Amino acid sequence: MFGRECCCCWDSHSSLLPVEQPQTFSLPSPLPQWPQGNGNDFATGRICLGEIEVAQITQFEKIWSYSPMFEKSNSITFYRPVEIPDGFSVLGHYCQLDDLPLRGYVLVARDLSVSDNFVQDSGPDLPALEKPLGYTLVWSKDFCLSGSGYIWLPNAPDGYKPMGFVVTTEPDEPDLEDVKCVRADLTDDAETCDTIFSTGSILSKTQLHVWTTRPCERGLLCNGVSVGTFFCSSSGDDLDIACLKNLDSSQAAMPNLEQIHALINHYGPTVYFHPDEVYLPSSVPWFFKNGALLYKYGMNGGIAVDSLGSNLPPGGENDGEFWLDLPDDDDEAKNYIKCGNIDSAELYVHVKPALGGTFTDIAMWIFCPFNGPATLKLWLWDFEMNKVGEHVGDWEHYTLRISNFTGELWSVYFSEHSGGEWVDASDLEFIEGNKCIVYSSRNGHASFPHAGCYLQGSSVLGIGVRNDCDTSKYYLDSSTKYQIIAAEHLGVGVVAEPPWLQYMREWGPTIEYDSTSEVDKIINHLPFFIRLSVETLFELFPTELYGEAGPTGPKEKNNWFGDER
Repeated sequence: MFGRECCCCWDSHSSLLPVEQPQTFSLPSPLPQWPQGNGNDFATGRICLGEIEVAQITQFEKIWSYSPMFEKSNSITFYRPVEIPDGFSVLGHYCQLDDLPLRGYVLVARDLSVSDNFVQDSGPDLPALEKPLGYTLVWSKDFCLSGSGYIWLPNAPDGYKPMGFVVTTEPDEPDLEDVKCVRADLTDDAETCDTIFSTGSILSKTQLHVWTTRPCERGLLCNGVSVGTFFCSSSGDDLDIACLKNLDSSQAAMPNLEQIHALINHYGPTVYFHPDEVYLPSSVPWFFKNGALLYKYGMNGGIAVDSLGSNLPPGGENDGEFWLDLPDDDDEAKNYIKCGNIDSAELYVHVKPALGGTFTDIAMWIFCPFNGPATLKLWLWDFEMNKVGEHVGDWEHYTLRISNFTGELWSVYFSEHSGGEWVDASDLEFIEGNKCIVYSSRNGHASFPHAGCYLQGSSVLGIGVRNDCDTSKYYLDSSTKYQIIAAEHLGVGVVAEPPWLQYMREWGPTIEYDSTSEVDKIINHLPFFIRLSVETLFELFPTELYGEAGPTGPKEKNNWFGDER
């Protein structure tokens, strides 16, 4: 770690003008009054994590801004949380880029063990929160016209860990009462996530790198809680701050069934399919009733599946012994099923805790009986494939992440084939109140936040698979057309999982595409001077073009028990 450096030693182009504070983002419509919790703590503003209680602070006061080399688009501002409830302590400061709406949070905490009503079952006889012993200066910038800035790491006492950094505009160490450290057994390991800001030469002692942080282990059964603070390093240091851990097994802040319905009714997106979409969604029962068959390895022919999937083999693992497919001797019936039935379609909803139960993830799954062929883009030319990209039984999803402190929609995860991305609520396209739009790509049904063409492959070279998205007369309103299929936190029997959800095998047969033949034909249509080899093109296209195993259902996906990424 490095101490203070005069700005003239490395950057003579520091910002000459103060950076304006960005506008604070808010959802288009006010939040409703959520149904009463009947004993749970959803949307009450505070969450108990065991020995400590936390509150989510979204109001900030600017401390200092930094913009190297007149790069306003690369300017960053550091903030301290304000409007702290009585008895709560700050755990660290917040920062973000200035070209984004002010949108973030940090948690503040209070020690429940000081309450007369608190009974500690076990653990060290030490307070949950303790002030630091001092601070280490991690990075600084002196004598800039925008002011000086200093970033400090709290030095935690033995048995405690810091949760975040403190920023000042003076070279003197911050006050020891400015932040608190947390007893180590109440914390979990954290890791860096997205890069917020990076500047300076790798050989310079004044380089600055700032990241968001998150728990290392995330998912349905994980207890790590994001504090919302940042990690700062000037030399690639190991992560020396932690996240919190939820040790309250009651998951009292998770929404009950009535509240879940209220959240879906309020936030459920409208899913738009492309105007030229041929392979529309359907309900799972419609797929079964209209001719889907169950096949078993070594058995001739398939057997009909009842509308609930009750005769599908439940449980176990995907051993390749079973798969679903379309009728193989009736082309008319096969083509009818491929086109789906949007009138019967609904979203299949899995509700689960996220980030230690401080957020709720509402994963909404869409089923399409058939995934259509891919369209390849090669620079200025588009080529419709005959078979490449096709498969039976297509499952795609998007996920709403909602704060359990307030019930506010925080972000949405858009599943995009084998990948996906989190999109902050401030970058969503809203159609009605706080309901956003999800665009489903033509033929492939991947989810995207805005209309347009998304290229899967090498966007730099303009080579890849097209994902075309637009509004049309084909859409699903997930705020009304949905079925909750799982919500484990509610307990056994509250939500009845449909029998087909227990089917852990493939929803379509394994396909091997004759990709070489089709791509070779495309190359022959290109001008001679820009032709590439088949091998070169294959390196640029997504791996699913080569063929793929039969798709699996929602419960076989990694994100069912894990996080989205």
